[in-house]
Amino acid sequence: MIELYYWTTPNGHKITIFLEETGLDYKILPVNIAKGEQFNPDFLKFAPNNRIPAIRDMAPKDGGEPIGIFESGAILEYLADKTGQFLPHPPRARFNVLQWLYWQMGGLGPMAGQNHHFVQYAPERIPYATERYVKETNRLYGVLNKQLEGNDFIAGEYSIADMASYPWIVPHERQQQRLEDFPNLKAWFERVAARPAVQRAYARAQEINSAPTVSEDAKKILFGQTAR
Repeated sequence: MIELYYWTTPNGHKITIFLEETGLDYKILPVNIAKGEQFNPDFLKFAPNNRIPAIRDMAPKDGGEPIGIFESGAILEYLADKTGQFLPHPPRARFNVLQWLYWQMGGLGPMAGQNHHFVQYAPERIPYATERYVKETNRLYGVLNKQLEGNDFIAGEYSIADMASYPWIVPHERQQQRLEDFPNLKAWFERVAARPAVQRAYARAQEINSAPTVSEDAKKILFGQTAR
């Protein structure tokens, strides 16, 4: 059993996609980040960055005590190793997948996230910040579009690199991006969206949070946190 501490964000969707693809037994434990549930002391014991997703593997491969993992990229890599799926073993193929997983973690996710913030949530419009992150998102879309030229999936075969990137492309309109400008990316996006496991993962999200909104009170919780 995998306990998945989850909310309906791109990073959360990565993990439900993997779990649906592999058929691992899992239980979703919602963490409503708009209500501050990510600061629950019990959650922080294994998710010290107070962010979702996180997992607890109640039956790890080593047979020891349950293990907690935070950070979506680390979770994907852990689960891929646990199941032997979606992350090849030969070093060349493995690191091809991992470099694109880390590209998403270090580039596409953070830049698109800042795009979301300044385009949608900032209390005042800051043209320089908006342009900076919209353009950088566009550049990253271009990188992915080039990588997908002649490839059905990011690293050749469908892998955790695709599961990591797809949820960050879903809100492309909110990011002020046109998939029509990136034909290889658009074809890949439609290919991944058609997968039954991906559709099941997004259906789970609808069950948990059918009308995601960010209220003014939620913004106070989500944005502007300090060490205190």
